[in-house]
Amino acid sequence: MKFERIARTARRVATVAVVSAMMTGGALAAEKMVYLFPAPDFLPAFTPFQVAKAKGYYADAGLDVEFRIGKGGADVAKQVAVGNAELGGGIGDTPIIVRANGLPVKGVALLGGKALTQIVIRNDAGASDMAGLKGKKIGVMAFQDTTYYNLLAALQSAGLSKDDVDIQAVGPAGMVQLMISGDLDAISGTPDWAASIEGAGVGLTILPINDMFPAMAQAILSSDDTIKNKPELVRGFVQATLHGLRDVMEDPEGSATLLAEKVPQFGGKEAFLTEVMKRYTELVYSVDDMKDLGKFDPARVQAVEDFYLQAGIINTAPPLDDLFTNEFVD
Repeated sequence: MKFERIARTARRVATVAVVSAMMTGGALAAEKMVYLFPAPDFLPAFTPFQVAKAKGYYADAGLDVEFRIGKGGADVAKQVAVGNAELGGGIGDTPIIVRANGLPVKGVALLGGKALTQIVIRNDAGASDMAGLKGKKIGVMAFQDTTYYNLLAALQSAGLSKDDVDIQAVGPAGMVQLMISGDLDAISGTPDWAASIEGAGVGLTILPINDMFPAMAQAILSSDDTIKNKPELVRGFVQATLHGLRDVMEDPEGSATLLAEKVPQFGGKEAFLTEVMKRYTELVYSVDDMKDLGKFDPARVQAVEDFYLQAGIINTAPPLDDLFTNEFVD
């Protein structure tokens, strides 16, 4: 009997060891990867990623994701192209620019059906539409940035050019601070900037660039090499991020609460974040049909590329097939 008890105990210990080994092996089997943000990862624009991470969607996809921060979309594209990160963030138009410069990068998911940026005008600036901005001071992030390119397109829709306004590159902090101080009349900016400016008591008129020009939302970028050699990694990350995006769209309040809990910079700011999430859902994320969430529209990409070529932003127009793929969204 004593030996039987010893045997049973040994079998139980062996079983526990096997299960433990399997569990450990499963954890170790998660594929390590790097995702590069173009700006600090706590910004509200990146909430879908934070939600996906907090809810374990990346882990469920078998991915061990390390988030890093790059120096803007162009830097992200370069790092992705040379293999320093499997995936990274930019705007849907980023591949148009970097492909023309020889970087083999394309979009693998588009995080919304509308433009990321809007024209944000102070109500006391004496302008309520693009035509009214003639002679006004308008802020952009930089002169090699989508906020600038989108502004050029919006001005063109009103029969204006960059010479008809005073465009100032003021960086991310200046976009909010100079609007609040009244040193700028308008900016080409994002929903969270507009919410911050209004939160300081400044009345605003917001003109969606999407109504003037088919600009694009944020995009997940990957290199040709990663797409070819690690397609399941790309698919897993895209699907997990889109899951997080849907959560934000369907439950902006819950997503705001989660972000406030997980990101120290937003502790106690649930009300502000909820307002920002609602704005992103309406102005950026919205699509005509949810089954199209994440997909690039070839006609939209073509229109942006045509404008960039006409405006001299690029000198050559890469083929559309080199700019994006929807294979990981379906």
